[in-house]
Amino acid sequence: MMPTGNLRLLDIAQIASVIAPVNLATGANSGDYIAMKDFHRVAMIVQAAAGTAANDLTITALQATDAAGTGSKALNFTRIDVKQGADVQAIGQFTEVTQAAANTYTEATNGEEELIYVVDFMPEDLDIANDFTHITIDIAQVGAAKVGSVVAVAFGPKFGQDPQLSVL
Repeated sequence: MMPTGNLRLLDIAQIASVIAPVNLATGANSGDYIAMKDFHRVAMIVQAAAGTAANDLTITALQATDAAGTGSKALNFTRIDVKQGADVQAIGQFTEVTQAAANTYTEATNGEEELIYVVDFMPEDLDIANDFTHITIDIAQVGAAKVGSVVAVAFGPKFGQDPQLSVL
């Protein structure tokens, strides 16, 4: 466990918007790519408000060789931590969900519920042999109004620096 003492979050992490809050029904929701090279982990945090039943949110993890998305391809994951329900503020702990390795995740009742999803990645999860260094999360268009966003929290800096290195 990392001692925190008098550390501020931004002493050990960098935060970036991947998808700003948006109505997910207005079109495909492509995320900005986040550089992983200076951090040991990046947590992609998806948050969405309740919407309409049967308009379930699907997230897709991608990797690329740069911030422009060059060579974009699937980034598989097996674990996603979930808070999902009528009122996520009433849910104390995340539920760990495991799936067969895939780069997408959806849940059949998330359209009508509030949700927070967290997917963690490490640099070695990427195709480093072919110089893949950036990740993103896209959210597929849903059929009815549902506001959502994605934020990246990069933590475990490889090099101490004040302020922390950018992930853009």
